[in-house]
Amino acid sequence: MPHGQLDSPRVTARFTLPALLFLPLGFLALFYFYPLATIFWTSFADRATLPALLDRLLGPATLRVVGFTFGQALLSTGLTLALGLPGAYIFARYDFPGKNLFAALTTVPFVLPTVVVATAFTALLGPGSPLNRLLMTAFDLARPPLDLRYTFAAILLAHVFYNYTLVLRMVGGFWATLDPRLEEAARTLGASPWRAFREVTLPLLLPALGAAGLLIFIFCFTSFGVVLILGGPRFATLEVEVYRQTINFANLPLAAALSLVQIACTLGLTLIYTRLQSGLARPLDVRPGWIAQRRPHRPVEIALVAGNVALALLLLGAPLITLAARSFGAGFGYYLALAENPRRSIFYVPPLHAVGNSLRFALATMALALLLGLLTALALYRQRRGWLLDALFMLPLGTSAVTLGLGYLLGMGRPPLALRGTPLLIVCGHTLVALPFVVRSVLPALQSISPSLREAAASLGASPLRVFAEVDLPIVWRALAVGAVFAFTISMGEFGATSMIARPELPTIPIAIYRFLSRPGDLNYGQALAMSTILMTVCIVGFVALEWLRPPGEQGF
Repeated sequence: MPHGQLDSPRVTARFTLPALLFLPLGFLALFYFYPLATIFWTSFADRATLPALLDRLLGPATLRVVGFTFGQALLSTGLTLALGLPGAYIFARYDFPGKNLFAALTTVPFVLPTVVVATAFTALLGPGSPLNRLLMTAFDLARPPLDLRYTFAAILLAHVFYNYTLVLRMVGGFWATLDPRLEEAARTLGASPWRAFREVTLPLLLPALGAAGLLIFIFCFTSFGVVLILGGPRFATLEVEVYRQTINFANLPLAAALSLVQIACTLGLTLIYTRLQSGLARPLDVRPGWIAQRRPHRPVEIALVAGNVALALLLLGAPLITLAARSFGAGFGYYLALAENPRRSIFYVPPLHAVGNSLRFALATMALALLLGLLTALALYRQRRGWLLDALFMLPLGTSAVTLGLGYLLGMGRPPLALRGTPLLIVCGHTLVALPFVVRSVLPALQSISPSLREAAASLGASPLRVFAEVDLPIVWRALAVGAVFAFTISMGEFGATSMIARPELPTIPIAIYRFLSRPGDLNYGQALAMSTILMTVCIVGFVALEWLRPPGEQGF
């Protein structure tokens, strides 16, 4: 067969690369770079008010918000590392019954929407919680002794709840590869257990600790729903302040300026994290994790494993179990009330319509994210030196959803892009957040396909499209399904951007939960619990499906 015929798929791939990237790059330009450019322009367009704006940015109120944003992120990171390190140790060094189930359960909180987590903690730590009723009965108290609503402690606990699994997986996974003989050698030379850990193990763990700590810091720095709901009016991060300046005070120039501060900080943190990840030093003697693991036999080891598992399940499971149990406090009454729309309601439609809206948005997001994600992954696969292109499509992960929502408010209100308030803009906003996850799911599956399979199909006369349909697609379908689950669950739980661009008559489940929580009354609170339980169930089912669909051997996010 002529050489040119064998080489035709590669030639075709080069010619189709611009076609593959046309839609993804156009989407990114329109729904990511244009809104950010609009924020930048709004911040500096009015030269007359620029001095006053700079005074506000450098004023005590703004500096307090910036200081609180950094302070709560730093404390949350330290607390998460302190509580997660013992779990990482038993995860790395011991093999015990139910370990895989334990690892899966600790990951569930990480995929839950912020409004569900915030509602779960209000159910656990609020004045009407089962814990408070138990304490009041036990000590004959007239008032609930424990109420962490609108407190700094509640914010810290929620952040630990979210990020515990990062320490368990990142640090525990790295720790499992370290050769335990290094620490044993130090012990034989007379070092105490603490000194052996401090002088041998800890220096080797520092890269993983640094990477996990910085990632947790970034997540806590950009925290929105947790601070908005659990912190109440007393606390505000940059995310929350942007939201309040936009929704409550309509001060768009100040909101845009605060967004620029947020973008600069987040971009700087992300660059540090990327540099840290690229510079991670591997230990001198890396071993498969299972070699260093053993069953706990001594009473001290059994107590250590059992205590850490119990602590993790209590910390991570108690809020979710309490949430689900309290949602049935009136039987099915709170769920049935979701189908009603009484007069003077905060909804223009029955609250149950929010479930339908979320499902429709999630399905549309899933379809659009799969299309754009597959095109992007194919382009990245065919572009041998595509690291810059890869980084370009990862940019939305480091950008605040509230900032994107503000950009949509500012830039999508006039023709020819008069999309503000439309369902299409909500779907596009959700797709922008979900797209990196779809790309990260599909690209490794494409890279795992042996080129000889494609070359064999091409040598038999198959066109590039037929090669993709009959060779690539049967291999990557599980990765596509994982990307679809990611896109669906991300859309169902997205709150930051949606809260700023959705019309009142088009509430989603997270917006409905926030509206219920913002109004007094047992019925409103009960409906928030019911709606949160519905969303939690959808996310857990999606996560279980994701783990089942994940291609064998793939341990990505």
